[in-house]
Amino acid sequence: MKKILVCEDESAIRDFVVINLTRAGYDVVEADCGETALKKYDDNNGDFDIAILDVMMPGIDGFQVCKELRNRNGGIGIIMLSAKTQEMDKVTGLMLGADDYVAKPFSPSELLARVDSLYRRKGSKMIELTQVEFQIMEYFFSNPGTALDRIDILNHVWGDAYVGEDKIVDVNIRRLRMKVEDEPSNPKHIITVWGLGYKWVSGE
Repeated sequence: MKKILVCEDESAIRDFVVINLTRAGYDVVEADCGETALKKYDDNNGDFDIAILDVMMPGIDGFQVCKELRNRNGGIGIIMLSAKTQEMDKVTGLMLGADDYVAKPFSPSELLARVDSLYRRKGSKMIELTQVEFQIMEYFFSNPGTALDRIDILNHVWGDAYVGEDKIVDVNIRRLRMKVEDEPSNPKHIITVWGLGYKWVSGE
């Protein structure tokens, strides 16, 4: 299902975007402010492929919504809309986790092309791992459902000669969750085992 969350406070622009996306075959849920967008995201259990967010909105602005959505779902595609042409807006959005940026005014064909491109990218995107992340995942897959001690993970990946804090394991686990979990803050695969370390739980 191609489902999109559109958050835009100007009703004319929002209607324009929704009509064009609906005609193109997308299932669109609309919101007129950041607070409503986050509520509708939760009401739909985060079941969105893409979110289109206006930057300038009263209350919670698009940047904050982008940050919240990215924290909850590392896989959702995010496109920012803004009337501003400052390069800093684009940089800020991308740093907060946006995938693309469209400046107003824009044509329907331009926005649709960006949405289609992002949907294809997110739909078939391979998860890119660093060497360390790959070794951690390999260790998890070799021991599915088994609680792995943080020190064991450290020794397996970094080697006995590693000198440094074991917090490096936690840092890389957080990065992995952003890549493999639908909701990194509520992981279903890389589970924390309190007082010990982590374990990998396969999906049904």
